[in-house]
Amino acid sequence: MSCYDKLKALNIELPAVAAPAAAYVMYVQTGNTVYLSGHIAKKDGKPWVGQLGKNITTEEGKQAARAVAIDLMATLQAAAGGDLNRVKRIVKLMSLVNSTPDFTEQHLVTNGASELIGEVFGDAGKHARSAFGVAQIPLGACVEIEMIAELA
Repeated sequence: MSCYDKLKALNIELPAVAAPAAAYVMYVQTGNTVYLSGHIAKKDGKPWVGQLGKNITTEEGKQAARAVAIDLMATLQAAAGGDLNRVKRIVKLMSLVNSTPDFTEQHLVTNGASELIGEVFGDAGKHARSAFGVAQIPLGACVEIEMIAELA
């Protein structure tokens, strides 16, 4: 089953690629490796604002991370010349979770992205990962994730 069949089965339609919010590009490719800039969580097209441990639950954070993964896949599709089937491997995710000092479930929040990527890409979606708690993310977003992928 192709990644597009999996997306369809999950009832996921990839959005248009977001424009950069500052002085950077959405992705850079060197050789077969693509580095995707950090994407913030969005809800209804606007930044998904909040802080884990204060006004957002772990489950809501997990849904926010899943939403980021969908946006990352849209950007990855653009980087792959419009064809996600060119993705050989998702190499790494780095997740920043806007959280209070005592919140310690950043890894569970980030599972929202990791699990979806695994569902869509199968074994090629198994990736290395880091998940950090941070004091703030641009625009007050609750989660930001960046990705490194290898293309065939």
